[in-house]
Amino acid sequence: MDSYRDDRLERERCMLLLGSMGTGRVVYTAEALPAVIPVRFSMAGDESLLLTADWSTALLRAADRNVIAFETGEIDPADGRGWSVTVVGRSEVLTPAETPTPAGAENAAMWFRLPTEFVVGRVLGWSPGAAPSGGPAAPPPMAGPRPLSPPD
Repeated sequence: MDSYRDDRLERERCMLLLGSMGTGRVVYTAEALPAVIPVRFSMAGDESLLLTADWSTALLRAADRNVIAFETGEIDPADGRGWSVTVVGRSEVLTPAETPTPAGAENAAMWFRLPTEFVVGRVLGWSPGAAPSGGPAAPPPMAGPRPLSPPD
């Protein structure tokens, strides 16, 4: 019988993986129901996340000084191997003076900051010997942070 492996990652590795991505999903509450919206993001110098999305009244209300979750990762749809990092914290909507303008994000309508106080990362894969390749996939090597770029 195949056994699925779900191993936690240490904070330092989670931060490196976050820095390797440019998109993810924000999870928040809208009218007492869970809601998820895709966003672009980058890492700030203080290790907080700078998230950007088109204007959404529900997201704006939810993101300003409330607890939200953010998730990003890469999972192979063929075998389920990959990784995921989740950040939970109290976010804040940035004022126009605080709003960054990285390349490709000049037209972003809304920016908010999410501190990385609570970070959980996992490697997902098959237990050694259960999968044809003999073990779980490791997170990708780090090539440095990716700048924000416009969606394709």
